[in-house]
Amino acid sequence: MTHDISTLEKLEQTARKFIDDFPAAGVFLLSGEMGVGKTTFIGKVCRALKVEDEVSSPTFSLVNEYRTTSGDAVFHFDFYRIEDEEEAMDIGVEEYFYSGDFCFVEWPGKIPSLLPEDAVEVKFWFDGDERKMSWEK
Repeated sequence: MTHDISTLEKLEQTARKFIDDFPAAGVFLLSGEMGVGKTTFIGKVCRALKVEDEVSSPTFSLVNEYRTTSGDAVFHFDFYRIEDEEEAMDIGVEEYFYSGDFCFVEWPGKIPSLLPEDAVEVKFWFDGDERKMSWEK
């Protein structure tokens, strides 16, 4: 199913729908060109999960950890700047992926052999002036 995320209101509604579809933690692979709304979407999902921390792109740190009000961890990865999968291995990415916590991965194409088979693909794209996204349950 395709979702229109062209406004912040639509993005918030879509984030709530996403949490309804995936109430349990997992690994989510966010693909799409730069500026299409991946990080903003993660921020809205984190708000729906009751994360109080400021959500920002972990472009230089590779991973940000956020905590929900109930103490659960949410991990946000951005692999845009890595040169090879070894850099992801160095931060212990596999431990994060199999932690049982929510893991949101931007630029997953940079680490294809490290991704769990059951990870959910979330795709973002521009359709003219509109921003769209989709996922499958």
